[in-house]
Amino acid sequence: MPDMIKGDKEFENIPSIRNKALRINLNENIYGTFAEIGAGQETVRNFFRAGGASGTIAKTMSAYDKDFSDAIYGVEEDSRYVTESRLKKMLNHEINLIEERIVREKHPDKLFFAYANTVATIDFAKKYKGHGWLGIRYQTKPDEEYSEVILHIRFHENDAVAQQITLGILGVNLIYGAYYKYDQPRKLLRYLYDHIDKDKIEIDTINFSGPKFEKVDNRLMSLQLIKNGMTDAVMFGPDGNNILPARILYKKNILALRGSFRPVTKVNIDMYEKSCAMFLEENRVEKERTEVIFEITLSNLRAEGEIDEEDFMDRAKLLCSLGHTVMISNFQEYYKLVEYFSRYTKMRLGLAMGVNNLVDIFDEKYYRHLSGGILEAFGKLFFKDLKVYLYPMRDPETGEYTNSENLKVHPRMKELYKFFKYNGKVVDIKDFNKDILNIFSREVLSMIENNEDGWEKMLPKGVSDIIKQKHLFSHQDSLKTEIAEK
Repeated sequence: MPDMIKGDKEFENIPSIRNKALRINLNENIYGTFAEIGAGQETVRNFFRAGGASGTIAKTMSAYDKDFSDAIYGVEEDSRYVTESRLKKMLNHEINLIEERIVREKHPDKLFFAYANTVATIDFAKKYKGHGWLGIRYQTKPDEEYSEVILHIRFHENDAVAQQITLGILGVNLIYGAYYKYDQPRKLLRYLYDHIDKDKIEIDTINFSGPKFEKVDNRLMSLQLIKNGMTDAVMFGPDGNNILPARILYKKNILALRGSFRPVTKVNIDMYEKSCAMFLEENRVEKERTEVIFEITLSNLRAEGEIDEEDFMDRAKLLCSLGHTVMISNFQEYYKLVEYFSRYTKMRLGLAMGVNNLVDIFDEKYYRHLSGGILEAFGKLFFKDLKVYLYPMRDPETGEYTNSENLKVHPRMKELYKFFKYNGKVVDIKDFNKDILNIFSREVLSMIENNEDGWEKMLPKGVSDIIKQKHLFSHQDSLKTEIAEK
């Protein structure tokens, strides 16, 4: 059976919110439930106002009272309501009710959906701006399994009514995109901001699932959020799905390792293992409350020009296969990364880095846009409970090691560096593997691409097997070239 939602050419240009809602309402097959908690029934309000809603809206509800909400959707283990778990329970419950109450034989062409959101808007003191989860579970054919789009938002507006209006517009955009742009998920993502200024709301997590999105890799969609300016940082776990940063960073000790990881080498893993061991020995750092993040900056992804999405996916697949949590950020400067972590935790922070990275931190050119210059940046960076774990560098010609004791910064920065160094903010990784300091990821990558021998021994155990099995970093292309030459 063909999809039953292709529409009129009058809607080809980006329509108004009213016209989006009207197009949904005028489709005699689309039929479902709206369940909205925490910010009024702002999404469904647009459908009522557009007209023709009687054939679209099966039910609309808002279980505001917590006890009443628990009675309908069940009690959350953490007793919270603005969570992904609560949203999924809402979608499950409402879809099941539609399936139970609407007889398929009587309505063979109906495309069922459930839209839900659970939101906390800005508080009365205006200290907490609020956030929320929203999503849709829906069909584009009567006989197909349900597809789903779920996203998390952070409000930036300072007025509760303004946030409610923005949420209502976003909800319409999501429902409209789910039905009319599901075959173009990147456009669906961009169109979520139709009629919304990007400074009003931030989308920091999104996941697609179901038959309509079988070929969608959520890590790649995560990258689109940053490329489109929808957020400054996204995270995904070993399973490849996007993770809400707040969920894993909240009240945690955080150790971050920035790199290209193109590919992950023995040096990267040695830095990770040694810095992690040192971090866990710090006061008030407990292993079960510690999160280690492998971070790649957008500027790093753009190092070769335009972002190569296949190259990005190779790095992501490799890190995920090794069981790591990955963060992609738009924070070129380290102090911005620390500020971001500070949104979620006041516990100890650690940055593991090489000598060149630390030298760059003390380069004034990166802070000319700040009114307070490098001093302002360092106030933001080192004011927090933060420590830098420095991995040494060896000169290939002289064999001399560079560490925090003999590192050279600009003459104007010497005293500033000494201040942080001798206050314990910069510490050397001592127990490093001296036999691997001649390994550089760019050389490994070149060897893989040119089908040279010996690159496997430069990588941690099992990594070369993953690269070969998944054909990462042009490995398959190299093999094809070799076969063609023979």
